[in-house]
Amino acid sequence: MAIVPVALGARSYDIIVEQGALDRAGAILAPYARKGRIVVVTDAHVAAAQLPRLDASLRAANVTLEPIILPPGEQTKSWRHLEQLLDALLALEIERGDHVVALGGGVIGDLVGFAASILKRGCHFIQVPTTLLAQVDSSVGGKTAINTAAGKNLIGSFYQPALVLIDPSTLDSLPQRETRAGYAEVVKYGLIDDPDFFGWCEANAQALLAGDPEARTIAIERSVRAKAAIVADDERETSGRRALLNLGHTFGHALEADTGFCDTLLHGEGVAAGMALAFRYSAHLGLCPQSDADRVTAHLKAAGLPHNLATAHVTANGTALVGHMLHDKKMAAGTLPFLLARGIGQTFLSKDVVLDDVAAFLDADRSA
Repeated sequence: MAIVPVALGARSYDIIVEQGALDRAGAILAPYARKGRIVVVTDAHVAAAQLPRLDASLRAANVTLEPIILPPGEQTKSWRHLEQLLDALLALEIERGDHVVALGGGVIGDLVGFAASILKRGCHFIQVPTTLLAQVDSSVGGKTAINTAAGKNLIGSFYQPALVLIDPSTLDSLPQRETRAGYAEVVKYGLIDDPDFFGWCEANAQALLAGDPEARTIAIERSVRAKAAIVADDERETSGRRALLNLGHTFGHALEADTGFCDTLLHGEGVAAGMALAFRYSAHLGLCPQSDADRVTAHLKAAGLPHNLATAHVTANGTALVGHMLHDKKMAAGTLPFLLARGIGQTFLSKDVVLDDVAAFLDADRSA
């Protein structure tokens, strides 16, 4: 078992990474239960695969599980399902001192975290992520949100969980496509500022994707340690360091918007294509060696991930994709910051990118 602290003063919490942790979650979660019960929010797919394990563990600790089961998919991060969730929590008479458990991937974690942040002006929540993407990224750091017609994650809050409990064995029931999508967020940590970890990814990606427990655990622990350090240094993305975690996301969110925020392009797949585009655009600007951009593209392709507009199933032209970017929540005074790179492990924030040039690059990249 690894325990990774997220040092945020009064909002500090631990990330527990342990193979089989779900089977002893009752002992871990019992101190957070009030009146002998704990409310668990999940989706229908995760409920079928993981809820019996959690229920058995809680029963062994004399804790009753109260489930709220929502539909799976990115579409659940919506006003409609937020209202549905809040009504269900109120019907269960959740109090401000209660802890609501988010059991699932990034969609459930983001939705439950946002609901907890506004229910009765704030109750507590616990992240129990069951996808690789959620385990290495979205469950840590307190970003919560829903999507709107205008764009992704535009309505939300910074709201830290009380605990993150990660059991890599939950990945055994994950479809291979979901695992690959989550792997994009693992690669991201190497590309930001850890070239040695990117080298580890190149050597171990196939073992991790094939379900090797040791490779999965190493990837998860290294990823959450990297994110915990960044979050502790820049919780609300004010100094610029936390913005580095958005590598690939500006391009990626535009690709997701073009495909309708649906299963055509999963979030991690959008991030993968976005990272490849960010490195190729950096090379286009003369900032990054073309060999590094090619290396990133080759690795994502070898991992079975989208690495260009065609493999992301995106048909829009560059102007339309830049139009999606104009709705990005990071827009400030008419300027959209971009995460670019001087090489692998040398990501930086640029605030002088010309969007017309981005549009032209995307059109040229499509036909390359």
